[in-house]
Amino acid sequence: MTGSATPARRIVRRPAEPEAPALGAEFPPLLARVFAHRGIRAAEELQHTLDRLPSYTLLHGIDPAVTLLTAALRRRQRILVVGDFDADGATSTAVAVRALRAMGATQVDFLVPNRFEYGYGLTPEIVAVAAQRQPDLIVTVDNGISSVDGVAAAQARGIKVLVTDHHLPAAMLPPADAIVNPNQPGDTFPAKSLAGVGVIFYVMLALRAALRKQDWFAEQQLPDPNLAQWLDLVALGTVADVVPLEQGNRILVAQGLARIRAGSACAGIEALLAVGGRQRERLVAADLGFVVGPRLNAAGRMDDMSLGIRCLLSDDPGEARELAVQLDALNRERRTVEEAMKEQALSLLERMHLDGAGLPVGLCLYDPAWHQGVIGILASRIKDRLHRPVIVFTDGDGGEIKGSARSVGGLHIRDALDAIAARHPGLLVRFGGHAMAAGLTLRRDSLPLFRSAFEQEVARLLGGAPPQGEIRSDGELRPDEANLMLAEQLRYAAPWGQGFPEPLFDGVFDLVQQRVVGERHLKLVLRWPGGGPALDAIAFNADIGRWQSHQGAVRLAYRLDINEYRDRRSLQLVVEYMEPAGHQGSQLLSCSVRD
Repeated sequence: MTGSATPARRIVRRPAEPEAPALGAEFPPLLARVFAHRGIRAAEELQHTLDRLPSYTLLHGIDPAVTLLTAALRRRQRILVVGDFDADGATSTAVAVRALRAMGATQVDFLVPNRFEYGYGLTPEIVAVAAQRQPDLIVTVDNGISSVDGVAAAQARGIKVLVTDHHLPAAMLPPADAIVNPNQPGDTFPAKSLAGVGVIFYVMLALRAALRKQDWFAEQQLPDPNLAQWLDLVALGTVADVVPLEQGNRILVAQGLARIRAGSACAGIEALLAVGGRQRERLVAADLGFVVGPRLNAAGRMDDMSLGIRCLLSDDPGEARELAVQLDALNRERRTVEEAMKEQALSLLERMHLDGAGLPVGLCLYDPAWHQGVIGILASRIKDRLHRPVIVFTDGDGGEIKGSARSVGGLHIRDALDAIAARHPGLLVRFGGHAMAAGLTLRRDSLPLFRSAFEQEVARLLGGAPPQGEIRSDGELRPDEANLMLAEQLRYAAPWGQGFPEPLFDGVFDLVQQRVVGERHLKLVLRWPGGGPALDAIAFNADIGRWQSHQGAVRLAYRLDINEYRDRRSLQLVVEYMEPAGHQGSQLLSCSVRD
């Protein structure tokens, strides 16, 4: 694809805060400024102790949910956990199964729909499969809020249903026996950004509290379970699902990371870290998002998420290692498929003779041969490259096509789909999702109409043009500030992630040297203008052809990182964006895809 097809981006410095918060002597002024840029106004907002979590009593539907689960335990009923086929769904399933077993459930199992056979959620088809196991109670995790027909099908068979979910509800809620979802109407729980794994963790907290009041654990001669032992799973699912790291989620992630670093993670997470080449002692949230999450997700994308859940449920290090190796192999296969699909997508745009100015503001791409499990990643890659909402479609079954959507700031993609569905009744067979990501199903012959409706709706919401790509910088560092100590402080100052981004700085440097490493990455040697010591830098997934022969000064947006090689630790800049010095608005150099 030609360079003109990639829109210009620009580095934008975050506005100066009138007063940085007083955080204490352990936080240098620069770090206080970084936190101020992220809305922190008091040191208490950076305290990540569990007692600062909102109470589960604020969740609408928590009491009937606990009543259902308590009755199932006392009556020795069969409980079937039905999860989703991504990392959030896998960790949610593992938390539910582990916690219920620890609380005395003698007949608890899980079922995950295979995306290629049954699609998403508790459908009537998956209920028919579930019924073969004769469950008395189905507990959905990370799905179910849109499963009106599936819940009705379960109840018609005499199966009770507890829905736990975090996705946005439609106008009609499913007729479940209980629903716990912080985003359902009438819910006053303040932490609306919980991932699915966070929701089921809260349900388990409430269940344990009720069982304690009933002296259940003493009666059953069971140890009172410490739910903190499953925070490693909660942290993984929260980071992998890319939900905003508001304070409640930061607490869950910080506590889970602390357990993993201390060697208290489950065997599956330990094994996934090992095959990903990460040391648990120095683990940060990004490692969960870029290393562990993709390997776990690969099971649901390429095969069957049951493989990933078995890895997370295993207490045998040897078995967990074998499963992690299989997941790693699936992830390598996913990368190969993704790269081929990305090249095909870029060639498709090239053949359409579209340049950056002529692209639709909302883009739909379709190829019947694309892999269903990888279209979401492809949509994300094209969205990052073109900085506009993208939906990627491929063939499903029975004349239907399945799409995965990714959006940009300023456009709520699920609300956009909802508006299209209201304007064109029957056009969308089904859809659901979040502000930044969604899934949908259409009839194949409806694609032209949907494409037109999508372009019109996106143009209406964005004023006819996509927002310009911005690289948000925390400002410029002085040469004396860019050091190993600051890099270490930034690394562990907080769990960084969606909505609470890792500190990013910008500045002009002399490009001294560069070389290609690993085929797609650029290793750089930089120097501050006017002299000074050389700095090592790396740009992952760089546009090699564009920058390999560049000479002269460059302006960078970069993160401070620590390079560890043969027991030697040194400062390294991780380049997120590079442009010739003096040219504001150029081409994205790297996207730091580390999976």
